[in-house]
Amino acid sequence: MKRLLLSFLSVLTFAVPALAAEPLLPGYERMAVESAERPVLLAATLWYPAKTRSYRGIVGGNAVFEGTSGLMGARIADGKFPLFLFSHGSGGNMDNSAWLMAALAERGAMVLAVNHPGSTTGDSSPRASAFLDTRAGDLSAALDMLLADPVLGSHVDQSAITAVGFSLGGGTALNLAGLRFSGDAFADYCRAQPAQADCVFMSKGNLDLDHMPSGFSADARDERISRAIAIDPGFTYAATEDSIEATDMPVLVINLGEENLMRAADVSEAGSNLIARLPEAERVVIAPAHHFTFLAECTPDGAALLAEEQDDPVCDDPEGADRAEVHARIIEAIARFSGL
Repeated sequence: MKRLLLSFLSVLTFAVPALAAEPLLPGYERMAVESAERPVLLAATLWYPAKTRSYRGIVGGNAVFEGTSGLMGARIADGKFPLFLFSHGSGGNMDNSAWLMAALAERGAMVLAVNHPGSTTGDSSPRASAFLDTRAGDLSAALDMLLADPVLGSHVDQSAITAVGFSLGGGTALNLAGLRFSGDAFADYCRAQPAQADCVFMSKGNLDLDHMPSGFSADARDERISRAIAIDPGFTYAATEDSIEATDMPVLVINLGEENLMRAADVSEAGSNLIARLPEAERVVIAPAHHFTFLAECTPDGAALLAEEQDDPVCDDPEGADRAEVHARIIEAIARFSGL
């Protein structure tokens, strides 16, 4: 019995350090951002490498989408970290992309995101979505807040701030990098291709495509940003030539799908050809996939619930596509481009 007890204690001695060495989940903090351009506070989130183990929470989970685990309010790890500013797509929200933000935090980055009023889940409006300068301003205001934070601000490596976004948010990321958009060019594009998804959406709202608001064409560049990543970005057909030539930073564009690539997001020669015109850009194509494969993984009942509600079938991926694998490839492409 004594020998058995000693043997058990020996195993326990090795097991306890192993458990203690288990890597921490990323930290997660909710914030409120004040922007001079908005009448209400913006909901924001920050993902980051954690130093302490608080308690596990699930972010972004609901009946349709799986959530992502994080340590709620855990203390941030020591050191300085690269920062990503994330912009969601039209009708999306920051927490649906928690899978990406948590993965980047696990690789040693901070990720700051906001919900953009007027283009968020449940309140997405074509008219509000046309004010691209306001969306970009949301992230600039969030960056101001973070850098001024007495605890968190000093952990930001200000030489490594990247704008990243999906769909309409991809356009926002490019806008922050210095790209500007022409209302006239967008109207011409929609006259030529009225069935494209972005044109259909914008034409349903209280907008005159021949007289887009000035915010659509505004210069929203934030000089603190040194890289941009756009995933299936919107509005690239309307990018102005002079702003394309002046975009003097590395840009990564990720397109989802080949046969199923959304034409509105195509930056290749067959689409807007933005990738060939930017001074320092690369394009990564991930297939099989389509635009909505970017969204969080769906629950077992997600597709059926959407069908029952006659909602967009965003859980239905193309044949052969594995959403988890596509996500892993997106994470790897971003990490490689950013040096994580």
